[in-house]
Amino acid sequence: MRGIGTAVGLSRQDYDALRETVYHTRLANGLRIYVMPKPDYNEKYAVFATRYGSIDTTFIPPGEEQAVITPPGVAHFLEHKLFEGEGSSAFETFAGLGASVNAYTTYGLTSYLFSTTDNFYQCLEALVDFVQHPYFTEESVAKEQGIIAQEISMYEDNPSVRVYNNLLQAMYHYHPVREKIAGTIESVAAITPRILYRCHSTFYHPENMILFAIGNIDPEKVVRAVESRLRADGHAVQGTIRRVYPSEPESVKEARIEEQMSVARPLCYLGFKDNQLASGDELLQRQLAASLSLQILFGKTSALYNRLYESGLIDNSFTSYYTAEESFAYSIVGGVTPDPLKLEEAILAGLKEARENGIAQEEFGRQKRKSIGGFLYALNSLDFIANNFISTRFRGSSLFSYLDVLQNLRIEDVERCLEEQLIEERLSVSIIWPRHQP
Repeated sequence: MRGIGTAVGLSRQDYDALRETVYHTRLANGLRIYVMPKPDYNEKYAVFATRYGSIDTTFIPPGEEQAVITPPGVAHFLEHKLFEGEGSSAFETFAGLGASVNAYTTYGLTSYLFSTTDNFYQCLEALVDFVQHPYFTEESVAKEQGIIAQEISMYEDNPSVRVYNNLLQAMYHYHPVREKIAGTIESVAAITPRILYRCHSTFYHPENMILFAIGNIDPEKVVRAVESRLRADGHAVQGTIRRVYPSEPESVKEARIEEQMSVARPLCYLGFKDNQLASGDELLQRQLAASLSLQILFGKTSALYNRLYESGLIDNSFTSYYTAEESFAYSIVGGVTPDPLKLEEAILAGLKEARENGIAQEEFGRQKRKSIGGFLYALNSLDFIANNFISTRFRGSSLFSYLDVLQNLRIEDVERCLEEQLIEERLSVSIIWPRHQP
């Protein structure tokens, strides 16, 4: 890794093992800009993201002492509304430039992105413009409330979404991860233009944001294009946003939640609440260790998966994954099954067997090599690089630490997940049963 200066204050980092170079700078207003040239690619891609997600419902703005409490769903609502400017739509602007634009909200961040082959710098300026310049009226907010209420109702009728949301409600007592990212019809109805402007001025300050661009592009031109759109705003560094989360007990709130819906076959999800929280590279290490343990135990080539599949207890919908931010973490296992109670019993028996017998060194090595190969292959995707670079940077780590962390994982790290996290004391179960017909 080595650094050089440029005319716009860019530094350069070379990741020799991956043969990648990233240029970066921090503007006077605090915005971090990263540019990864890919001369052999025709596509160009950019993400402008804020560290503001659905769990950030209580916060203390910089320079203040009083906590601001907002209804669930504001981050998602803002994502929708920013595409509508005063008399124009961002979708129309990007369509006119021959580009595709989109956005998404997660628990911890909101990202706005576009991909294009032409007019990249014009698209970049348009991206910064619509994200940084909100326009809300009572009428436009009321209209959006109706649209999002319909979206929420649609999700409520989706069994896969319901079984997942119920599981989070069962696992967590107070943490806002238990709330739906879009909020509820009632919480969305409480959102006002004043709340939206308040949250935008706090979380969409450049200091709380990152811009990442990748493709056949010039790093210096990227920085100049961004600066040209932000210079007139006069932003100064604002300081730290204090995010307030309630004290969450180690125990799960409920052991199980069961519900009936119009489904042909039951759905069953097992959730394991992880109370060993971390940040930075430690969080990345824990995330990769937990994901590897789930792949070894429940991946499609595992002995347990094949036993469950051959017995007819699972089908191709069966999944397992680990999700983590600095303030929460959990593992989920499950899918469609003819017998949720037998599936739960079989999964717990498989975990007990793995704890008693340990993980085979050969299987650990095979799955570790597979994960490394999968990561290297994913680096061919510009959107994978861009979105994962942003999310890891917000967590205090780096996308390019993945390889080192993966290579340094030990079998003891995986077995620790079995012993400390994938245990019945941290288990909640969510089941959707077919509704009995009268």
